[in-house]
Amino acid sequence: MYHKVIRYSSFLGALTVALGAFGAHGLKKIVPQFAVDIFETGVRYQFYHVFALLIAGYLYSKYSNKLIFTAIVLFITGIILFSGSLYIMTFIMGRGIQGYEWIGPITPVGGLAFIVGWIFLGLGVSSSKKNKYKSHHS
Repeated sequence: MYHKVIRYSSFLGALTVALGAFGAHGLKKIVPQFAVDIFETGVRYQFYHVFALLIAGYLYSKYSNKLIFTAIVLFITGIILFSGSLYIMTFIMGRGIQGYEWIGPITPVGGLAFIVGWIFLGLGVSSSKKNKYKSHHS
């Protein structure tokens, strides 16, 4: 399982670099600066959570449990909802499309997935360490 997480992280990392390069070079020519700033926030948080996925994949290989697996799912969900909604908003603003205000509330749901993912990751490692400690000292 953790091999898949490492592969997803690698793919998402490459995608993040490509999106960042596009944001730095091409996007500025087609959307206003405030939209570029929104896009860059999406790229930044995606990159943070690519590293979180790598860490979670490694930890899952050591402490395979449902809490760490849930953290992995939440990080991926957060990337899709948080960063994805920011990318969509940038596209919509750049095109001057109206009537898509409903996308804005998706972003904090993705942010919440990131927060809960970090909590689950910490709980997953903590519970695994307690179980290992008990099995070695029982």
